[in-house]
Amino acid sequence: MSTSTPAPAMGIRDEVAALKRERILTAAVELFYERGYENTTLDAVAERLGVTKPFIYAHFSAKSELLAEICARGVAAALQAMEGALAMVGATPTEKLGALGRRFVTAVLHSQKYIAIFTREEKNLLPRDYERISQMRRDFDRKLAGLLTEGTTTGEFRIADPRLAALAIGGMVGWAYVWYRPQGRLSVEALAEEMATLVLAMAQARPASKAPGKVPRQPAARPPRGAGTTRAGRR
Repeated sequence: MSTSTPAPAMGIRDEVAALKRERILTAAVELFYERGYENTTLDAVAERLGVTKPFIYAHFSAKSELLAEICARGVAAALQAMEGALAMVGATPTEKLGALGRRFVTAVLHSQKYIAIFTREEKNLLPRDYERISQMRRDFDRKLAGLLTEGTTTGEFRIADPRLAALAIGGMVGWAYVWYRPQGRLSVEALAEEMATLVLAMAQARPASKAPGKVPRQPAARPPRGAGTTRAGRR
């Protein structure tokens, strides 16, 4: 009797290395956000962590690699939201777009500092990193335009230019990182619902019409007892 060998789980050493990378990234995000990329040194990141610079070099080859990882994360979160919405089996374009609106907003707000750093510091990315992340953004825009085109084809959306609409929706949601405040009047969940409604409004979404089919036959109504009949000799 043969048994298949399960895939090996991440070892303790790998888990520890991943946790160390996350610690370094968290400190770098805080410093890049507070001081800017150019005004932050690896010595400052090490000091914030209470470690030496070789500790950082054991996980990241240079400050530019840190920047690239940070900038990619916000875009990756948006792409993950897109993939999740598009993977909804049996959902209509309207349902997918509504789900995308909620997931996209949530991804942006949870990645607020990452996106702020990307917007401010993309000029400092190495050319190869800039091109890789730009390709991720184009992939998102392309998939959103595809969803809008699908909804327009089915008659659920009224959009003259799906590519332009995709950029407009991406800009509206993406800009939320600027003005959102965690202590504001709306929670992330409530804001995601409100923004999803705005996204659907931009697409002029309306429910898909049902395909014509057989109208179910209703049983004939029974006349009230005694209606239309009389008993002999009774008026």
